[in-house]
Amino acid sequence: MMKLYYKQGACSLSPHIALREAGLPVELVSVDLRTKTLQAGADFNAINAKSQVPVLELDDGQRLTEGPAIVQYIADLRPQAGLAPPAGSLERVRLQEWLNFTTSELHKTFAPLFNPATPAEWKQTLVGNLGRRFDWLSHQLEGKSYLLGEKFSVADGYLFTVLSWAAHVGIDLAKWPVLKQYCDRVASRPKVREAMQAEGLLQ
Repeated sequence: MMKLYYKQGACSLSPHIALREAGLPVELVSVDLRTKTLQAGADFNAINAKSQVPVLELDDGQRLTEGPAIVQYIADLRPQAGLAPPAGSLERVRLQEWLNFTTSELHKTFAPLFNPATPAEWKQTLVGNLGRRFDWLSHQLEGKSYLLGEKFSVADGYLFTVLSWAAHVGIDLAKWPVLKQYCDRVASRPKVREAMQAEGLLQ
């Protein structure tokens, strides 16, 4: 069975959602990113020298890192789940476009907001940058259920995960009703709820 090394509510929630949506069994291994240790006290750096989640350990012991790569791998393991368009298609490139936008423009902008050492003035600048990206994203999602249209994809699991951090840094998504409705829509999916419950994110 594959193993997913994760931290509660972190970006590792994205491949966790993908695994459940694909119906693939996985063993969850919690990571304390402050101490870089696993549940049993083992050194997480021995698993991933980058000291970051997610890490997906395959049945043969190989390990994959970087969320956008992992979720595409998961989607391709179970193509019948329809979590990604076929490789080589323009639609697949659109999926990759959304994964890259989420990782570079949203995920990496959020990250310093969780760091107590980030100066308050810089945090204000980052929040402003996120607001402008949320304005653009709202326009892109208008009239659509999901990023690629009416079908949920692994890009939605990633975007949902990153948008869920807004409340933790004082950003109210109610200012962007389209994004709030989008998050509610994704959160209502049974497999998404399963993943969140397994990580202790839902009561």
